[in-house]
Amino acid sequence: MAEGPAGEAWLAGLGPVVEELADRWSLAVGRTLTGGTEALVVDVTMADGRQAVLKVNLPARDPSASQLRTLLAARGRGYAEVYAYDPSRGTMLMERLGPSLNDLGLPVDLQLELLCETLTEAWALVPEGACFMTGAEKARSLSDFIETSWRELGRPCPVELIDTALRYAESRRRAFEPTQAVLAHGDSHPWNALQVPGGGSRRFKFVDPDGLIIERAYDLGILMREWTSELLAGDPLALGTRRCRRLAELTGVDAEAIWQWGFIERTSTGLLCARFGWEEAREMLAVAEAWAMGMAE
Repeated sequence: MAEGPAGEAWLAGLGPVVEELADRWSLAVGRTLTGGTEALVVDVTMADGRQAVLKVNLPARDPSASQLRTLLAARGRGYAEVYAYDPSRGTMLMERLGPSLNDLGLPVDLQLELLCETLTEAWALVPEGACFMTGAEKARSLSDFIETSWRELGRPCPVELIDTALRYAESRRRAFEPTQAVLAHGDSHPWNALQVPGGGSRRFKFVDPDGLIIERAYDLGILMREWTSELLAGDPLALGTRRCRRLAELTGVDAEAIWQWGFIERTSTGLLCARFGWEEAREMLAVAEAWAMGMAE
């Protein structure tokens, strides 16, 4: 509904679109799955009996089709496999996976291990001729967003926090090296890691990638952004430093790069939440402030 007439037209046309795709791909349509915010996701059964999901994206939410291109490049390695797709309609028929890692109630330390294992499998060499946002471009876009949002929101957090985030963003921009980059997920939080049915308790695959040509540390920085309440339960700096070291140990990725991306992501996400008036903004920025002030001492 927030999309206005275009969104209303999309909603009104979903029934016929699903019926057409079900007929084209010989699908038995089941229940609509909940939890998504930018697509209709429906449980389906294929003609050969395989369980799958049909995903119909909101129009213009992925104009470069980076999500689809990432999934196709992965070919099921670390990501849900794509069985069929129609880029003109923004639709995909995909491997049916189990519950998200977030829904399993596991300790955070174990979630970190499982996400790192999945990332290690998912990270891939950049396909020849691939055209995705680069690490340098991502650092610049986040820097611009942080600076603009902070001013437009009336400076909701100390300038020292913003200065640190901008300094780190420039550091990561300068550090981008195409030969060391991978095709990364870009939003590797536990809601986007789904359990593989029959694959054991440690087997997960990712869904909903942003698709970036960037250093591995960026995906690990996303994990520095998550589980805010855990960091606020004690000394945010000490707990954040511990998490950063653990991520570096699990993956062999440089801890300083992980820390910088984590700080940038926590700051930008906190400001994004503030734009929407969400309560998470205050706690997200409180951790970033504790990190900035603690590192300055």
